[in-house]
Amino acid sequence: MATIDFGGVKETVVTRKEFNLTKARSVLKNETIAVIGYGVQGPAQALNLKDNGFNVIIGQAKRFKKDWDRAVADGWKPGKDLFDIEEAVQRGTVIQMLVTDAAQKAIWPTVKKNLSAGDALYFSHGFAIVYNDLTKLIPPEDVDVIMVAPKGSGTSVRRNFLDGNGINSSYAVYQDATGKAEKRCLALGVGIGSGYLFPTTFEKEVTSDLVGERGVLMGALAGVMEAQYDVLRRHGHSPSEAFNETVEELTQSLIRLVDEKGMDWMFSNCSATAQRGALDWRPKFKKAVKPVFKELYDSVASEKEAARVMRMCGRQDYQDRLAKELGEIHNSEMWSTGEKVRELRPHQRAKKVTKSTKGVKGRSA
Repeated sequence: MATIDFGGVKETVVTRKEFNLTKARSVLKNETIAVIGYGVQGPAQALNLKDNGFNVIIGQAKRFKKDWDRAVADGWKPGKDLFDIEEAVQRGTVIQMLVTDAAQKAIWPTVKKNLSAGDALYFSHGFAIVYNDLTKLIPPEDVDVIMVAPKGSGTSVRRNFLDGNGINSSYAVYQDATGKAEKRCLALGVGIGSGYLFPTTFEKEVTSDLVGERGVLMGALAGVMEAQYDVLRRHGHSPSEAFNETVEELTQSLIRLVDEKGMDWMFSNCSATAQRGALDWRPKFKKAVKPVFKELYDSVASEKEAARVMRMCGRQDYQDRLAKELGEIHNSEMWSTGEKVRELRPHQRAKKVTKSTKGVKGRSA
């Protein structure tokens, strides 16, 4: 493990220098990794593990045709490395629970009765274990219970892997029945393409994750964007102008500078007028939203958010309700405008030009 100074606080993390892919393969050489669920995280983690040389099978309920067909399209073969959930658990020694949190409650009886002593039960979120009063998911004492939680969506996990980059992940051991739970955990983290792994607990992971998703990562970001867009439109700015000043400049320019070297680097690469305004208004926004974040944290810590997830996501009509909610966002003026703006990005047009001029090499003006 490596000790790294994070903003004045020293933390112990695991990098590829201490735990490389060769070591990960050695740890899991006799294991069969059964990825249960082929929805969001399942495809990315399964394909990354497979590409990295691990023995992987998929467990997916065939009645969810979209996910089953996606697995087949990705090259998994029914009866060879694609099975129903029960058979996959029977065949696997590492059981990756990558269905939704609400679905984990539904499939747990099937998974539990097919676990064998010494198996590893793997999660990418602490939800099911921490809120087992809601999920009823209480693991047997003779299995390892471990977690690797990538800090990104399944799409990002796969894209970063294919680009040759990793995505950072947290890891935790909840139960070590075999004496090798941590090694298994780290090997799986490396196997799915993690850039580095930092230790946490199931409790800390689920709390920070639920706050983050409802906050800056998704909920707050969407809400702040909509608020600014609405104010600009009400004062006569055109849809394209409002969208460009709210979303396009952030996603195509400024956030990339933040990613590169931090917020101060982004500020320093903007005009003096922009810098002054941002620095003056930053504390105002912090003061305005901090009470909301305190309320959000309290809601997560009190299990109100977890209870709502189980109640809403467990409904029979949840997918229909979700499609309606997402459709409202997609069809709003703001994001309909965004669709048109994306079509006009120079690199999109350049791709079309490149295709039309392909093969015209060696020519000069």
